[in-house]
Amino acid sequence: MSKVRTRFPVATLGQLQEKGRIIAEVKGMQIGVFWVNGQAYAWRNVCPHAAAPVCEGPVCGTRLPSLVYEYKYGRDREIVRCPWHGWEFDLTDGKHLADPGVGLRGYPVEIEGEQVYVLV
Repeated sequence: MSKVRTRFPVATLGQLQEKGRIIAEVKGMQIGVFWVNGQAYAWRNVCPHAAAPVCEGPVCGTRLPSLVYEYKYGRDREIVRCPWHGWEFDLTDGKHLADPGVGLRGYPVEIEGEQVYVLV
């Protein structure tokens, strides 16, 4: 059985592109909508670790695998870091960087004209 989803307007495309992140109230939930590499992604604003407002954390990059004493930084503006305990999540798939079995709850995003919608 297929779920019927409702579209909720959360921002204009220009607002999302300019700010990079919009946190919207949708059906009593806070949902963070992020603009990453020309695509929009929506995640529930709840960290699976301790229910922190994860979408309010810094959008950044992360340390990449490297040799001992070598620190390579990458994936700039593709990671959100939980403001409470520093857990890092990939903004393109919602997965925790250290444990891909843990992730954020995501929602489809549609862009029609200049309007950005989250489907819930």
